[in-house]
Amino acid sequence: MKTFADLGVSESLIKGLTELKILSPTEIQEKALPFLMENGTDFIGQAQTGTGKTAAFGLPLLMKVNPKSDKVQALILSPTRELGQQIAKQLFRFTKYSDKIFVEAVYGGEKIDIQIARLNRPTHIVVATPGRLIDLLERKAIELSEVKTIVLDEADEMLSMGFKKELDMILTHTKGKRHTWLFSATMPKEIKDIIGKYMAPDAFKVEVDKDNVVNRHIDHQFVTCDMSDKFNVLLRFIKSQGENRGVIFCKTKSNAQTLAKQLMAKNIPADAIEGDMQQRDREKVMRAFKSEKLQILVATDLAARGIDVEGLSYVVHYQLPDQIEYYTHRSGRTARAGKHGLSLSLVTKDEMKNLRFIEKNLGISILEAK
Repeated sequence: MKTFADLGVSESLIKGLTELKILSPTEIQEKALPFLMENGTDFIGQAQTGTGKTAAFGLPLLMKVNPKSDKVQALILSPTRELGQQIAKQLFRFTKYSDKIFVEAVYGGEKIDIQIARLNRPTHIVVATPGRLIDLLERKAIELSEVKTIVLDEADEMLSMGFKKELDMILTHTKGKRHTWLFSATMPKEIKDIIGKYMAPDAFKVEVDKDNVVNRHIDHQFVTCDMSDKFNVLLRFIKSQGENRGVIFCKTKSNAQTLAKQLMAKNIPADAIEGDMQQRDREKVMRAFKSEKLQILVATDLAARGIDVEGLSYVVHYQLPDQIEYYTHRSGRTARAGKHGLSLSLVTKDEMKNLRFIEKNLGISILEAK
């Protein structure tokens, strides 16, 4: 097995990784790091959520930045505030023993004037949600002329959240001045269009588990039940899991709120996040979940984007998603960093054909729970 030193990572960064207990490279890191550190030209990485992509692009970026310049030299685009904050925090931790590299995260939900003030300080890497970056560009509050690399992280999630127009504007604005590193769990037509339009024809491509779009450490199971009995089946499952923690997915905001209230009425520490929540309310729920005051998070697909909570044992599809990609992203909340997890679907007999469609298209086996 290769080490980070074998892949060309500097000693000072390895020291930071070791302190974070990141001791050996994941598959995406092993395949991406040598190319990105030596060449760094256009790159496409297809890998699931939770496979170590942040270090795969973060370590080469940190090694390429000139800390003596106070210009923004790299831009990372992220679909959500939470993921952006998480990336910035991780890069900061990596550099504990290396030259000081300043990373700033900018996103919606925080006053833009506060972020503009922070960007007036020396900043080497900016992590941004697409909408907030456009706001900053329109105000001429951020200078991207020295940006050599743009990373599109969770590119498929950004597109499914409706950021196509913003990505086009950003990539057009920086065209000719930068290399693009694109990371995505899935490769729908919209992603291929971006690759064709904005990236070099000879972009280096890496696929991790290309025959397994969903993380291979996840067990996929289902339970059939009548619609009227779903909640009782869910309760029995939660009880069987003891203190294990997980995320339960619903398709609509009202269903998520209703289910969370039903669980709370049964004295289960649960709460919901959905798209119409105020940012402060969402953050309050996420803080409670991350600090383990909540055992269960009930979420809609869009509200759950960018959530990364360690040690989640399972996800439950209380309602099957409308899009196959959503099944991939839902399931990716568990089995992170090489751990095992369970993705459980609660389906009526009428929903079985939808489940089999997901199974066939993703090339996975979804077995009946025993």
